[in-house]
This record gives sequence, C-alpha cells and structure tokens, in this order.
Amino acid sequence: MNTDRFEPQIVAFCCKYCAYAAADLAGSMRLDYPANIKIIQLPCSGRVDMLHLLKAIEEGADGVCVAGCLEGECHFVEGNLKTKKKVLAVKKILEEAGVEPERVEMFNLSSAMGPRFAEIAEEMTEQIRRLGPTPVVDGLTDAA
Repeated sequence: MNTDRFEPQIVAFCCKYCAYAAADLAGSMRLDYPANIKIIQLPCSGRVDMLHLLKAIEEGADGVCVAGCLEGECHFVEGNLKTKKKVLAVKKILEEAGVEPERVEMFNLSSAMGPRFAEIAEEMTEQIRRLGPTPVVDGLTDAA
C-alpha cells in the first residue's frame, strides 16, 4: 500500500484544564498542525476508560492519544497517573492482539503549552503514518 497519501485519523482525549486549553492556545496562536486530530474534551484525563481507547481503534481510528495535565499537577489529584496505567495496559492488550502498541500514546501538557500541543499532533501523525492504516476491521485484525 502507498502510505504517502495515507492521512491517519487520530482521536485525542484531552483534559479540559490543560491539554484542551493547550490545543485551544495552539489554535489561537495560529500554529500549524495536522487537521486529522479529532479532539474529545474531558473534565480530566482520568475519565478515560480503557474501553474508550480500544473502541476508538475498533471503530477505525488509526491512532489514539490521551493528553492530560503535567504529572503531579492534575486538577483531580492523580487522574492522569491512573490514566497512564490504563494507557500502558491498552498498549499491552493491543500488542497481544497483534496490533502495534504505538498506536496509543499519552502526553502531559500544561495549558500554556500550545506550541508543544502542535508538535505532539505532528509527531503522532508522523508515527501513525509510518505504521499505516489500522489493521483492525470490525474488531478483528486483518491477520485473524
């Protein structure tokens, strides 16, 4: 498959206080970043369930990222620390299912990190572009 034309679809679960605010700042600063990132705003990254991440991949997202507050600075004390563990568990599940664990990542941002949000969007897009389209079709990998 020619992946030069492949534009990955990426779902980003962003906490309201930091990561979403950083995305908003990136937009306000008119920073250029890929438009293929679909942002879902959450009150806290801790609200993300492992099933949300897996379901996004199952439904056709080529990549998923979770962006929360800086470690130790979560507005809900340790929501982002709990989510870090969830992301690691999802990576393990994906690997066991024959899907690249690099399709799911977690990032930590402050609300003032608009330029970093734009960099993350670019990095995630390039990472998923290298991997190619998701091998998951209707809950089954192409290899199955």
